[in-house]
Amino acid sequence: MTNGNLTAAEEEVLDEIEAEAIDFLRLQFTDILGTVKNVSVPARQAEKAFTEGIYFDGSSIEGFVRIQESDMRLKPDPDTFAVLPWQNREDGASARMICDVIDTSTGEPFEGDPRRVLKNALERADEMGYTVNAAPEPEFFLFEEDDAGRATTETGDHGGYFDLAPKDLASDVRRDIIYGLEEMGFEVEA
Repeated sequence: MTNGNLTAAEEEVLDEIEAEAIDFLRLQFTDILGTVKNVSVPARQAEKAFTEGIYFDGSSIEGFVRIQESDMRLKPDPDTFAVLPWQNREDGASARMICDVIDTSTGEPFEGDPRRVLKNALERADEMGYTVNAAPEPEFFLFEEDDAGRATTETGDHGGYFDLAPKDLASDVRRDIIYGLEEMGFEVEA
């Protein structure tokens, strides 16, 4: 039962949390270097997250605030809700929402929040008649593990761009990554 102060999008998220049997929410934001951070809360806290926000210590985040200004609040964006398909459902299903960081002393968006900075830049670009398009192009290496399960500097194959198996042994990994991204709502071109 909700309190009636929720938006339609927030109500939809609560319904999906129940339908998907989500146990945990990862409320994500970034520090000023672009590193993704998160506060993990039980999914039963979702309504509270929408209505009150989830408080955290901003002085613990690189480049945010000093200790005397440490109380900050995460306000989840319901449009960013996504189930994390790689999460082992036996250990509890998880979902994520990207959050805006709120300065609790003013109740306004925190000016040092990289998401706020991006929103401001997009608004200015729109006012000037520009459309902003961006797309990630993640690049990475897959390394073998040693007997203790730690990563080594040895790659699992000798494939390069556009190679096929047996020279490229990572095609199954890339396929699984694409399936996971698509389950989260991403459109993968290649």
